[in-house]
Amino acid sequence: MAGLKKMIAFPMLAAFSLLLCPSATAATNATDEDMMFINYHIHIGNDLPYDMPPGYPSLNLHCKSSHRDIGFKAMLPGEDYTFDTKVDLFATTRFYCYAEWLEGKQQYFTAFRARRDEHRCRKYHNACLWSVRDDGIYFSDNNSNWFNTYPW
Repeated sequence: MAGLKKMIAFPMLAAFSLLLCPSATAATNATDEDMMFINYHIHIGNDLPYDMPPGYPSLNLHCKSSHRDIGFKAMLPGEDYTFDTKVDLFATTRFYCYAEWLEGKQQYFTAFRARRDEHRCRKYHNACLWSVRDDGIYFSDNNSNWFNTYPW
């Protein structure tokens, strides 16, 4: 009889606590679930010097994940390479890019890694902002402050 009371009492207590505090539980679950449905925008701008001959690409860029190849793009100064992604169920979504500047500089960098970027890229309209410059590849989470994350 005592075992039966414990079996009934615990579920009732749990249900009662959910009734008293539904917003805290719902907010936590909604945030975790919503993260999987957010569309993240990755922008990589070619901010290299304009001293290349007219119409001649100054940057070669290729981005891909283990499941999706975004493709190669020969970029003129001022052009933007963009793609979107969502975070997978286990937060393992990751996109790598290879940048090659015609002056012989090249760099692999991680343009999006779910565990690193799902929170920091939400600050500015769900966008991860990258800028390729003459001294490296910069990141910004607000389009104002830029950090040289991958020096050449």
